[in-house]
Amino acid sequence: MKLVVDSGSTKTDWGFFSNSDDLQVIKTQGINPCHQSADEVKDIIRNELVSNVQSTNPAAVDKLFYYGAGCATEQICAQMAGILKEFFPNASIQVDSDMLGAARALCGDSEGVACVLGTGSNSCLYNGTEITDQVPSLGYILGDEGSGAALGRRFISDCLKRQLPESVSKEFMERYSLSKDIIIENVYRKPLPNRYIAGFVPFIHEKRAIPEVHKMLVQCFSEFFTRNIINYHKPWLPAHFVGSLAGLFADELIEAADSLGMTIGRIMTSPIIGLADYHSRS
Repeated sequence: MKLVVDSGSTKTDWGFFSNSDDLQVIKTQGINPCHQSADEVKDIIRNELVSNVQSTNPAAVDKLFYYGAGCATEQICAQMAGILKEFFPNASIQVDSDMLGAARALCGDSEGVACVLGTGSNSCLYNGTEITDQVPSLGYILGDEGSGAALGRRFISDCLKRQLPESVSKEFMERYSLSKDIIIENVYRKPLPNRYIAGFVPFIHEKRAIPEVHKMLVQCFSEFFTRNIINYHKPWLPAHFVGSLAGLFADELIEAADSLGMTIGRIMTSPIIGLADYHSRS
């Protein structure tokens, strides 16, 4: 049995399968070894995955393909592989970045530009096997343009700086029982602020037709293209997208691309099915 894993900062999909037609997906909270200790990661796997695996024996997994946020260096990949080995002792384990997973799910064996829009954002140029070029994401402080964290950060700032209609800002603050001090506390003093600010995406989606919000969304996605995709210098290749944000805001994403003369290819909310299909051939 094979296990393919797509792990972001907010959620993780664990896909067990013998072939791509019998995929069983279990969801847990996100895993990012850059922001979580080994013990925290182990607790998530133990309490949210292993305890919920009913028809699948972890010992029966012989191949494990893990694509994860934060898995950008050999050291982190090796650390993550060691953690996984404790739970899947009979598996050969391959740990790679979530970006490579997105590229393989979106492009398969073909060349393309692959993009991730979720809590964070990322992109790469893919040759059908491996990543050949990548503009760095730089995380939610220095980058992550077009991501849930970026949209949440901009929306919160626009509310507090009176850039949105007063009725929208008031409804937002009241619905989530917020004040400026509460926001500052959560963003600057508590852990995982990127996940916190991305948590307001449902409200942004609900209000996306309001002109000021719509303008903000198109600006944020345009920034993703101009600061990332344009720099691959292959405008004839369509940009494929995966991630919850790409699915939620497909219309605004396409509008931003059109305004820059760029083309959108596939849009997937999750790469797990594409990854199972890719690895069913290996």
